Amino acid sequence: MSRYFVPFQQLRRQPTIVVDSTGLGAVLTLAHWRGAATPEALRDDTSAGSALRALHLPATPGLEARAVTANHFDIDGFVGVWALLNPELALRHETLLRLVATLGDFREIDWQHPLADHALQLVCWLNAEEKARFYEPFGAPARRRREDEASAEKFAWFLPRFAELLKNPAAGRAAWEAEFARVKAAVAVVQSPATTVRRYPAIGLTVVQTPEPLPYYALFAPSLGTDMVLSLYDGRRYEFEYKYTTWIDLESRPTLPRLPLAPLADRLNALETTPRRWTHEGITDTGPLLRLSGRTLSKPQRYADPDQRPIYTSSIAPDVLEREVVAFFAAGYAGIEPKCYWSWPEVKAAGKE
Repeated sequence: MSRYFVPFQQLRRQPTIVVDSTGLGAVLTLAHWRGAATPEALRDDTSAGSALRALHLPATPGLEARAVTANHFDIDGFVGVWALLNPELALRHETLLRLVATLGDFREIDWQHPLADHALQLVCWLNAEEKARFYEPFGAPARRRREDEASAEKFAWFLPRFAELLKNPAAGRAAWEAEFARVKAAVAVVQSPATTVRRYPAIGLTVVQTPEPLPYYALFAPSLGTDMVLSLYDGRRYEFEYKYTTWIDLESRPTLPRLPLAPLADRLNALETTPRRWTHEGITDTGPLLRLSGRTLSKPQRYADPDQRPIYTSSIAPDVLEREVVAFFAAGYAGIEPKCYWSWPEVKAAGKE
């Protein structure tokens, strides 16, 4: 049986599998979004992982549908859609595809894995071609387009071309080489004596102290198994971020709920003596940032790498900032047990408590 991609607006025109999205009328949902109707046996950290699990269970109700869709284009969703359309090749390269989806969505990878470089090459190729030929992630609204409509053009271009790169990444070297080299140089910095990593497993925090802002694929690699990153750069420049791992339903391990950042921002603003203020997004944002304010960052700018945006100097010493962040979460998480599958009402209730 061969499957085919349909734009999201065509969801109800035929029995359709929905990947990395939710939609009324789907015969099968394969998504890690919080509260998505993914069958229990198919739950996975990534939506691509759920699609791959489904391929191992061909009797799954709904998997007989031939149409596949998603309401946006990103690496995880694309890999899931591509896997359903190319099941034999997908299962042959399952380990690599899982690495690609995880790196694309969570910006996490174990650089010691033998397929890590191949995964990075594929991710960099997808990133480079997406920006060159279409628009950057979250960039559709600025072009007065709906993502669920505009993303269909990306799927149409990438789906027939990905297999060649999976088998021979050198075929796309011209596109991926620049970002690959930038990330690998940053990985070398993270793994060097110039960088210090401190982990606070009880609160799920990783602190990365390094000279300059880095690409996420390097910066977040040491944070495997944790859900918050505090970046401390030279010159008293800082950012705190909730990782995407607590926006979705993570299957592999329990997590703590996101806490509202307003009280922490208030505390830091009481300590801050520069004219800038500590600002943040709400907990339902995909990746809330706590940082000193400057020009308001758009969603594409916040999604872009830290070395691609301005990060401002604070009056607060790095050891003081780290101590304040750790103390805030240690107090906030007192009495809260990690678990899987938090609902948004539960997350918000935990924050109020």
